[in-house]
Amino acid sequence: MGAARLNPVQLAQWFTGRQPQPGGTWAASVPLDSMVTWFVEEGAAEGVTGDVAFVQSVIETGWFRFNGSVPASKNNFAGIGAVDSNPGTAAAFPDARTGIRAQIQHLRAYADLTALTCTAPPLHHSCVDPRFDLVVPKGRAPTWGALGGGNWASSATYGSDIVARYHEALAYHGVTP
Repeated sequence: MGAARLNPVQLAQWFTGRQPQPGGTWAASVPLDSMVTWFVEEGAAEGVTGDVAFVQSVIETGWFRFNGSVPASKNNFAGIGAVDSNPGTAAAFPDARTGIRAQIQHLRAYADLTALTCTAPPLHHSCVDPRFDLVVPKGRAPTWGALGGGNWASSATYGSDIVARYHEALAYHGVTP
């Protein structure tokens, strides 16, 4: 929970300027500029650090190349509903902005113990996260580092991987982590 430290322009600059660049081509349904703007806006609406949520999506989607088990057509940038044993259960969203909103709402369920229901309020927008109610207890992962080890993802290093990439994005702009 918190405010973004990087704005959409900075996120896009880091994404396109990072070396080495990942292989493959951009496969998301909307341009990068729209994505980073929506992550910061949706994050601000729910009090979730939208810049870090964008970095989470970079990891989840393989730099938006979608080489994993969740195809770009699902507009699911965080693997919501996909599990290691059955990735075909991943949620699908009608457009990119809805997918981002669902990710931000899902992150809020993990981080905020007061967001008990997927309704507006406590959410700023109508609920689009199909798995909000499955996060029990609410607030069980109040930090990015706590998302690994079976909370959001099975990998024990999942949260620290997000934080490491985020620190890279901060450093790219001379911002102290």
